[in-house]
Amino acid sequence: MARINLLPWREELRKERQREFIIALAGGAVLAGLIVLLAHMQVSSMISYQNSRNQYLQQQIAMLDHRIHKIKDLESTKKKLLARMEIIQRLQHSRPEVVHLFQELVTTLPNGVYLKSVAQHGDALTLQGVAQSNARVSEYMRRLDATRWLTNPRLDVIRTHATPEGRVSDFTLQVSEVMPKNEDAGKRASRRVGR
Repeated sequence: MARINLLPWREELRKERQREFIIALAGGAVLAGLIVLLAHMQVSSMISYQNSRNQYLQQQIAMLDHRIHKIKDLESTKKKLLARMEIIQRLQHSRPEVVHLFQELVTTLPNGVYLKSVAQHGDALTLQGVAQSNARVSEYMRRLDATRWLTNPRLDVIRTHATPEGRVSDFTLQVSEVMPKNEDAGKRASRRVGR
């Protein structure tokens, strides 16, 4: 029988398989490294893209905040202008009232009664004056109550004292200013026509 030595062939086959295993292992490691590198690059790219989107959104938010601030300033300015317009309209509306008020104060004043001061707070008037007697103050109050523009006279203070000319009475009256009904309707109608 012939003797065949298979040991070198088996040794070579084992070395060949070991080489193939090391090559496959190195190839797997390189492939795994490439996959990890690609995944890292993809994640970095996504993070970078999201950061740029966040920065863009922050810029847009800042622009919108600036616009909102401008709009609030405009609304504040608008409210101030509307308030001024309302004041001007009230002043325009009250211009004829002042004329009527002074006309009524003059025409209702009886002989022997003199006004020293007139003060107005809203619709309330405070009249301070001097009268020759208490009866003249009463007559003045009746005349004020009979007018269309003034109502509800109330006597706050009356003091009688002697002067070289005789006895006089210092008085303080409170009276309310009112808008007559037909005047009010006429003004509303003229406003509607003006529009």
